[in-house]
Amino acid sequence: MTLDRFAEFDAEPADGEVIDGELAVTDDVLVKAFALGPDATIDPHEHDGATNVFHVVRGEVTVQQDDTEEAIAAPGVVLNERGQAHGAHNHTDETAVLTASLCPLPGQ
Repeated sequence: MTLDRFAEFDAEPADGEVIDGELAVTDDVLVKAFALGPDATIDPHEHDGATNVFHVVRGEVTVQQDDTEEAIAAPGVVLNERGQAHGAHNHTDETAVLTASLCPLPGQ
């Protein structure tokens, strides 16, 4: 057994594919991992009642926030404020991996 919740997330998505998994879920936080294959996208969305933080842990993703885009290479951290539209796209030929922490959980 290991305390590292990320250690079991071993995903190699195909081109255009996103694989995700929940790493930690409690009453007040959700942490998910996302593996983006080449040319894969997490569509822009927003969380009105929660802050969302991306942690880029492998590769590079282009993060969209409202009308802004920026390439973020690992290691990198991106704060997505409550109600701010955000998403990510992998423009590279390699798999990119990020985690997303959402706090508090919607409805809490």
